[in-house]
Amino acid sequence: MSLLPGSTSIEIVNPAINRGSFGYVLIDFDGTISVIRQGWREIMISMMVDILADLKTGETESDLINLVTGFVDELTGQQTIYQMLRFCEEIRHRDGTPADASIYKQQFHDQLNTHIADRIQGLKSGALLPEDLMLPGTLDLLENLTNRGLELYLASGTDIQYVQIEAELLGVTSYFKGRIFGALDHYQAFSKAGVIQDILQTYAVQGDQLLGFGDGCVEIENVKAVGGTAVGVASDEIRREGVNAWKRDRLMEVGADLIVPEYREQDLLISYLCND
Repeated sequence: MSLLPGSTSIEIVNPAINRGSFGYVLIDFDGTISVIRQGWREIMISMMVDILADLKTGETESDLINLVTGFVDELTGQQTIYQMLRFCEEIRHRDGTPADASIYKQQFHDQLNTHIADRIQGLKSGALLPEDLMLPGTLDLLENLTNRGLELYLASGTDIQYVQIEAELLGVTSYFKGRIFGALDHYQAFSKAGVIQDILQTYAVQGDQLLGFGDGCVEIENVKAVGGTAVGVASDEIRREGVNAWKRDRLMEVGADLIVPEYREQDLLISYLCND
């Protein structure tokens, strides 16, 4: 492993990647572009731990936190409903009777929407600029990729209505030209892997023409599964700079070809990937 020449932060994990023949880019949203929802993980884990603790199984709070954190992290990048379905399994495993997974999903969304309400209002009023709630260099990255003629796709495990609103508030919608995808009520009808297959089939191309950016394991695994090149975004969503070591380790474990903390050096990154 080495740093990209001229860079202070871009790690080359796999120097044997395909370079220069990309036509399509799959980009995750939360934690990869947007930090509007920063804090979602802690809210979800806390909600689930509280409900499991009420079952009085004798498990310690630490035990429950470790349990919930494990499956929440494992499923990050998939639609939120999958975390709730797994949560229901844990309730049944403890002889409890869970509500429908959609009820827990709504409970989580209610808490999260309260948590981020000031951020949304700040963007709407102009008190906050889009750059305040994106990873640094995001707009330059999207502009650079677009100017090279690549087709950009946005795919998120967050519900599509939230993704569309937040992408518009951040001013990134135009880069995707209708190619924005997110979780659906009929959740079986959407997945990031499905978006990738649609790209390959629609344009009759091979996976080596696909470039992916994401801070979660799912999108990295999905891109690599078809032979694409995956950039792991080990973003620190609070500081918006520097590497989140926990994300970095997980992204490397699932096959990320490069690791970046954000996009301050996106010009070097894209020049390398496009084999300039």
